[in-house]
Amino acid sequence: MGKKLEGNGLWESSRMMLPEHKQRILEEQREVLRREPPVLDDQKREEMERTLTLSLREHVRVTVVLFDSFEDVRLSGFVTSIHAHSREIKLQRADEWRWIGLDCIIDVYPG
Repeated sequence: MGKKLEGNGLWESSRMMLPEHKQRILEEQREVLRREPPVLDDQKREEMERTLTLSLREHVRVTVVLFDSFEDVRLSGFVTSIHAHSREIKLQRADEWRWIGLDCIIDVYPG
């Protein structure tokens, strides 16, 4: 029969990790995946603005892609208002609507 402190005995008896330590490790792993927002050229911005205007005028459903540091967010609906001065659109989705800043949008396409 060996002693508790022989070999790896000391660490074998203390394998528990505090929840705070586990959470910090997970946060650090997540930070490695963080992305930077893409730089959109003027042509891409104009194309997106045309698609948003089409949705407003012709009641065409669009999918708006919003940048997120970890995973892009896609929202589908109809543009019901465009505020050029505050640079935002109002997107109607089923029974709800949402104001979205134009600077958050990285892509827009019909559908």
